[in-house]
Amino acid sequence: MRTLLLTGPGGTGRTTLAAATALAAARQGTRTLLLGTDRDDTLGAALGMRTGPAPALVEPRLTVWRPDPAQGFRDGLAALQDRAASALDLLGAARLDPEELTPLPGADDLALLRALREAALAEAHDLLVVDLPAAPRALALLAAPEELRRCLRRLLPPERQAARALRPVLGRLAGVPLPTGALYETAARWELELAATEAVLADRNTVVRLVAEPGPAGADAVRTAALGLALRGLRTDLLVANRVLPEDVPADSWLGGPLAQQRKTLAEWQGTYDVRTVPHLGRDPRGTDDLAALGAPGAAPGDDAHAAPVEWTVTDRLAEDGVLVWSIPLPGAVREELDLVRRGDELAVAAGPFRQTVPLPSALRRCTVDGAALRGDTLTVRFTPDPGLWPRGR
Repeated sequence: MRTLLLTGPGGTGRTTLAAATALAAARQGTRTLLLGTDRDDTLGAALGMRTGPAPALVEPRLTVWRPDPAQGFRDGLAALQDRAASALDLLGAARLDPEELTPLPGADDLALLRALREAALAEAHDLLVVDLPAAPRALALLAAPEELRRCLRRLLPPERQAARALRPVLGRLAGVPLPTGALYETAARWELELAATEAVLADRNTVVRLVAEPGPAGADAVRTAALGLALRGLRTDLLVANRVLPEDVPADSWLGGPLAQQRKTLAEWQGTYDVRTVPHLGRDPRGTDDLAALGAPGAAPGDDAHAAPVEWTVTDRLAEDGVLVWSIPLPGAVREELDLVRRGDELAVAAGPFRQTVPLPSALRRCTVDGAALRGDTLTVRFTPDPGLWPRGR
C-alpha cells in the first residue's frame, strides 16, 4: 500500500488538491482511501458531499473518511478510567461521563495519527491519500511519534520493568514508591502503537507531496517545509504549484503582476523540485467534475519510484584526514540558524525552527565531534576516533 501525505502553506487549496489527487488515482483504477483531518467539512465541500466518521463511498474505488477526534478522545479516556479503576476507587475519585468530555488541544492530531496507522495497516486499499494540516502543524504532527517514543524510553526505560518481584523491596529501600506494573504495561502499549505509526511514516512507500501557490510567500513556505521534511528524513515526490494563472493574461490587466511573480517562482522551483502545475479555474472547485478539471497529478502505486530517500551517510576519511564525516542533507538551511549538540550517543540538530535528535551510528559513538560545516545544502559533521574506544589497528 502506498501512502501519500499532502501538506503545504495554509490557504493554498491543499484540501482541494488532496481530493483531486485521490479522485484522479481512483479513476485510474486504484482503490483509494481519502483521509481528512479538518473539523470543518472542507473536504466534503470540495467533493460535493458530506463526510464524517463513517467511511463513505464517493464513487467506485474512492472512499472518504474524516475521523471524529471528539469521539476518539472520549473512547480513549473511558478506556483509561477502566484500566485505572482500582486506583480511582482508592482515591475516591468520581469518574467522568463521556457526554461531559470535550477534546483537549492536540486531540485532533492524535486522532489523525491513529486513523493513519489503522488505515495503513488494514491494507483494504492500494493508496491512502491524507489531507494533512498546514505545513507548520503537519511537520510537528509527523515528528510526534518519534518524539513521544523517545520521551517514553527516557521516563520509563523498558529494561527497568524486569525486576517486578523486587519492586516492593526496592521501594522500601529507596523510601519512595516505584512505578507499578500497570504503568509499564500502559507505556508498552503506547510504545507499540507509536512504533507502528512511525513505521508507516518511515516506510519506503510513504511520500510527502507539497502544495503551494507560486509567489514570494509560497516560495518561503516551501523552502521552510522542505528543510523540516529533510531533517525528519521524510521523502517528497512532487511540488504541486496550485492556482496557476493562464499565460494569455493581457499585459495591461491587473493580473499581470501576479502572473510575473508566478513565472519567476516557477522558474526557481523547476531548478530544484519536480514541479507539476494545476490551473486556476476562476472559482472554488466544487464537486467531482471541477476536481477532474484541475488535472491534478495522480498517485498510483509505483509512481514514487523516482522519490529518493533522505539518507544521512557516513564517509570514511580516516586514511586521508583521520576523520569520519557524517553528511546531513538540509536544503535551504542557513548557517546562522544551525546548532549541534551532542548528548551521549545522540546528536541534536537544530535547523531554523526545527529540531531533531537522532542516535549516532555505532562507529561515531566511539568518536568525538571535531567540527562541522555547511556546504551548499549539506551539513557535514566531522568525527575523530577516541583512542580509548576505537579498536586497535583500525
